[in-house]
Amino acid sequence: MLRSSVNGANEFVRRFIAAPRAHRATTVLRHLRRMANVMRPGYLSRASGRTIRCRRSPPSTEQNRMTIMSDRWITRMATEHGMIEPFSDRQVRDGVISYGVSSYGYDMRVAREFRIFTNVLNSIVDPKDFQSSCFVEFEGDVCIVPPNSFALARSVEYFRIPRNVLTVTVGKSTYARCGIITNVTPFEPEWEGYVTLEISNTTPLPAKIYANEGIAQVLFFEGREEPEVSYKDKKGKYQGQQGVTLPRL
Repeated sequence: MLRSSVNGANEFVRRFIAAPRAHRATTVLRHLRRMANVMRPGYLSRASGRTIRCRRSPPSTEQNRMTIMSDRWITRMATEHGMIEPFSDRQVRDGVISYGVSSYGYDMRVAREFRIFTNVLNSIVDPKDFQSSCFVEFEGDVCIVPPNSFALARSVEYFRIPRNVLTVTVGKSTYARCGIITNVTPFEPEWEGYVTLEISNTTPLPAKIYANEGIAQVLFFEGREEPEVSYKDKKGKYQGQQGVTLPRL
């Protein structure tokens, strides 16, 4: 395949040099059209006397697709099945960082419980042996996150994820535009609990986090079939977590 491409390039150069100046633009256009045809799936090359067929992408199947769920579905699952408690059936935005159901997601709130990272008592962070002394506990309506540091918090809402649903969470743009990043890992099928939030202040200044206001948006994706093993089935270590939960091994 590589040799064929090199031969094709050499042939183009030879024709380009041999062509009169007035015809060189036409020569280039013909070459580009030929290359476009080569990239088209199912194209058969006759230039080298050998057949070259581009592979087609495997057709997608309904079983491989996941669908992002709308506000109607989120509202129904929250009100009829307790998927989100407490649940706000509209966007609340007057004087606060917005929260509640949106077109294709739910903006959750951050609670008043925080754990602010400190390096005073520790010299290393070890995910396999994380020390609670790395944090200072704080409860209040406004949490100040130090420069270039982070805090853990929890959501106001308690989530119960259906067996055929996976979530992806993204931070609120109001905070992101201030250099404040919220990280949350996916809620796996049949996981439930309060969400532990990791809030990073990437700026060189202290940053305010407002409790009981929006912090991140949760997007819900429904699979075409249920997984063989859910988070509940495998007895996940963060199942049913209540407060701000530190790393577990």
